[in-house]
Amino acid sequence: MKMKVARLYDYLDVRVEEEEVPRIGADEILVRGLSCGICSGDVVPWYIRKKAPLVLGHEPSAEVVEVGAGVHGFAPGDRVFVHHHAPCFSCRACRRGEYVQCPTWKASKLDPGGMAEFFRVPAVNLSDTLRLPDGVSDEDGALVEPLACVVKSLNRAGEVRDATVLVIGLGIMGQMHVLAARARGARTIVGADLVEARCAFARGVGADHVVDASKQDTAVAVRELTGGEGADVVIAGPATAQAIELGLACAARGGTVVQFMGTQPEDFLRLSTFDYYFRELRLVPSYSCGPPDTREALRLIEQGVVRAEHVVTHRFPLERVNEAYRVAAEDRSAIKTMVRVDGRG
Repeated sequence: MKMKVARLYDYLDVRVEEEEVPRIGADEILVRGLSCGICSGDVVPWYIRKKAPLVLGHEPSAEVVEVGAGVHGFAPGDRVFVHHHAPCFSCRACRRGEYVQCPTWKASKLDPGGMAEFFRVPAVNLSDTLRLPDGVSDEDGALVEPLACVVKSLNRAGEVRDATVLVIGLGIMGQMHVLAARARGARTIVGADLVEARCAFARGVGADHVVDASKQDTAVAVRELTGGEGADVVIAGPATAQAIELGLACAARGGTVVQFMGTQPEDFLRLSTFDYYFRELRLVPSYSCGPPDTREALRLIEQGVVRAEHVVTHRFPLERVNEAYRVAAEDRSAIKTMVRVDGRG
């Protein structure tokens, strides 16, 4: 039986193609795609080009249609979130809770990808496949993976309650940082972006202050907003060394800067070790997410902290996935672009 998939050949080149529906083994399940988000990383040219060609989609919600004979806990008709990576839980990295450093986590994947009418969930991925509660929509379920990345980021940032939090970059991940930091009891949340519309959006989801970086010096503005102290926690969202350097400049003494996105391999950070040392700054990377993070993300979604209605701005059927990709990549009004894989919406 044939199915449709969204295959990326290059940045801005995504095509709807047909291929055979995958066959499953005894310890696997077959699911029908429902909704799938376009990830921020998918529209970073240097990052996605090294992976092409590939079937897009690692933020899926889906419905179970077939269960292997050796699978327990899932049944046809269950709506699920499926993580595209899952760890072994037994290696050195897993024992330390560093799931994304697990060789199994790095090697695991969905077949052929989450933006397909059907995809196979290998046995290892079932350990991070979560049934969606009735009150969680298909689109909400497609937010589990990106929100889990935010959960991990804030966990690595340390204490957020009663902190001043600066979020640099107000795309989808920045907006969800604002929502999640508010839920964790941040005292003051400041958002900064070069796009005025994104600044306004952040104010709408709970930022106390916004800095239009196209018109203001962000570091100066943050100092003014914090009485000269700076931010206790800084999320440096954009995938550039300059964003990290800006984060360090905006951080308060004893503050933490989270590098949320990877930079190009040839990029290096300019760091005054004198300043870094005597201000006792912490620079912490946060890459992707693991099983504890996806479970916390689903709880936040179920509680209504983050929902599709808060952040999804553009919706497309699978047949228009190339248009959806272009919107996510080029339309500065787009916060979250969602593809309805099953053709509805």
